[in-house]
Amino acid sequence: MNAATAKIDLSAKLDLLHDKSLLRELAYVDGRWVTGHEPVNFEVRDPATGAVLAYVASLNAAQVDSAIDAAARAFLSWKRLLPQERAATLRAWYELIVAAKEDLALLMTLEQGKPLAESRGEIDYAASFVEWYAEEAKRLNVESVTSHLPGAEMMVRREPLGVVGVVTPWNFPSAMLTRKAAAALAAGCTIVAHPSSETPLSALALAELGERAGLPAGVLNVVTGDAATIVGRMCGDSRIRAMSFTGSTEIGRLIAAQCAPTMKRLVMELGGHAPLIVFEDAPLDKAVDIAIGAKFATSGQDCLAANRIYVQRGIYGAFCEAFAARIATLKVSDGLDETGDIGPLMHERAIAKVEEQVTDALGRGARCLIGGERHPAGRLFYQPTLLADVPDAALIMREETFGPVAAAVPFDTEDEVVRRANNTEYGLVAYVVTENGARQLRMGRALDYGMVAINRVKITGAPIPFGGVKQSGIGREGARHGLEAFTDLKYLCLDAA
Repeated sequence: MNAATAKIDLSAKLDLLHDKSLLRELAYVDGRWVTGHEPVNFEVRDPATGAVLAYVASLNAAQVDSAIDAAARAFLSWKRLLPQERAATLRAWYELIVAAKEDLALLMTLEQGKPLAESRGEIDYAASFVEWYAEEAKRLNVESVTSHLPGAEMMVRREPLGVVGVVTPWNFPSAMLTRKAAAALAAGCTIVAHPSSETPLSALALAELGERAGLPAGVLNVVTGDAATIVGRMCGDSRIRAMSFTGSTEIGRLIAAQCAPTMKRLVMELGGHAPLIVFEDAPLDKAVDIAIGAKFATSGQDCLAANRIYVQRGIYGAFCEAFAARIATLKVSDGLDETGDIGPLMHERAIAKVEEQVTDALGRGARCLIGGERHPAGRLFYQPTLLADVPDAALIMREETFGPVAAAVPFDTEDEVVRRANNTEYGLVAYVVTENGARQLRMGRALDYGMVAINRVKITGAPIPFGGVKQSGIGREGARHGLEAFTDLKYLCLDAA
């Protein structure tokens, strides 16, 4: 697509927005929309066409400090509100997000590329965290402690940490913001959020809705621009008491190191390398359905994506044949095509990584059953691909893929597949397909992962503690645990003699 055609196509897409004021290009600091300094702005592009969607403000270090100043000031009054008052504001934010679902989904698809149906699903998911924490805000109870000292009464209470730094990724630009921010806001904390520069429009639209909902100035700040400048400033400022990050393990390590001098609380959801284990007793159609959902959602650009598919040898051939046939039906298209299944990847680096992994696997003896090349839909599109007989030493069996490429291998015994599945530094999620109830329980215990999905794909949601073990993260998000992460325990001992 040439530049003129892309511009016309983009204009038509943007005309679909009902509330055009949700398309924000300025950062949001202390209740004001602010321009950036040098460089003045940066481009946000539609990955499907390469057309420029927006020029977003790029803040400098001094402006980041101003956002932290604003959050620190706002914290003094926000934490003193009754929990019911904070809950009412969060509830209003939730209702505005739900009402703007179509526009928010459109913005997400335009900047991230995922199919529109998936974007709608993410907005529902994002809104659910705001609703959940609006309710949980009222339940930070004081605990009574049985006294061990004569004449003393004891209690333990939870108090908000302070300013929380939030750093969100490009693959789930709305849900990752609300999952973190809603929990921290409900606890009485204030926020300085930095969205990925590839997908800042979703976060800025949520800030616009937060302002309409009545979030006071300084309570939620969205700072856009160069990640090294912004995140480095956040990590080094002692007034930020916690950093909540979703992204790669490599970047998580850097953030943790930068936070060490100020001893911040860390909540991190990092990389994943999920195994999907299919046993011989699994119904073939069910196993294939689960494999499609676990691998190809968000075009494979998901930390929960099944990267390594282990299939017991007795059904391995039949599974690969059926899986390849289902993959062949997946439609690759612009995310706004309501009939599409696979959208573009985020950037050229993602395409290059997929190509490297496919080339490496084939060079080590793997077979390509379907796909294996870029797709003619555009420069960032890749064919849904199935590689069979992939050796454990291949890159795709050791690194996250973040693309629509599945790697299948046979196994023989339960003990063998547990050993192979656990042989990774990651431990976010694992999938198991088996009809054997005793094996379901054994696998749930044996797999060294923070979450295990048995005979299904969708397991996440606001009520559950989302997170991994080993190099896949620190702490949990969602559930009551996600709110408690942004509080400190304070013990009170009162002389009652």
